[in-house]
Amino acid sequence: MVKIKANGNEIALLTSDTDYISLTDIAKYKDSENPRYIIQNWLRNKSTIEFLGVWEQMNNSNFNRVEFDTVKNEAGSNSFVLTPQKWIETTNAVGIKSTAGRYGGTYAHSDIAFEFASWISPEFKLYIIQDYQRLKQEESYKNKLEWQTNRYISKLNYTIHTDAIKNNLITPTLTTTQIRHKYASEADILNMALYGMTAKEFKNKYPEKEGNLRDNSTIEQLMIMNNLQILNADMLKSGVSPEIRLQKLNEIAIEQQNILIKNNQKALQELKKLK
Repeated sequence: MVKIKANGNEIALLTSDTDYISLTDIAKYKDSENPRYIIQNWLRNKSTIEFLGVWEQMNNSNFNRVEFDTVKNEAGSNSFVLTPQKWIETTNAVGIKSTAGRYGGTYAHSDIAFEFASWISPEFKLYIIQDYQRLKQEESYKNKLEWQTNRYISKLNYTIHTDAIKNNLITPTLTTTQIRHKYASEADILNMALYGMTAKEFKNKYPEKEGNLRDNSTIEQLMIMNNLQILNADMLKSGVSPEIRLQKLNEIAIEQQNILIKNNQKALQELKKLK
């Protein structure tokens, strides 16, 4: 469980593709014994409902606008009561989550959580933003470091690949142009297997991008490329034809990509722990 500290107060985050910040922990700043009542009081405000409605309409295509209008019309009255769970079930909202278990509570998208924190205390909100930004900067640095590490490994493994080309495909009778073509062709077998395009096709398709195809790869793609380079070098030594190598490498690339997608969050989090 990832946590930030706002002026000494721990606030939990649910991290995936999007961060959700614990409203329960934020509410404890005002009432540590009954945070759920603080959240419910906030949800009673018409301005809160209007804000949540705008956010959902901007970010949630399945948002139930008809039910939202009903909730909005009732908001602010003395008899109006709304819990996070009721809001979610009534409107199909995605900006707020209600979870059970050890780390249970009410969580909200960072946009919404900051709005809630501002209602609690503008000063406390600034402390939350300050430590949240620190966390994001650290994550950005680690991701950049991971990418650089995998790119460096990819370059090292490429020497294994080029040595295999030199020892198995380059003959004394080849001209300099033919030798360059051999290296480029083998590099593009890897490119086609993983990216579905050659280096030249990438340049033509994305002329605005700096660097080559691999410089614009994701961490996952570089991890797969490292494996493909070694596998291709082994197949070169075994005399496997380019056509069969491309087919096998593509099958392996697809298989590894599916595994990484399936286990993406868990696998990458474990990798980050090794840094």
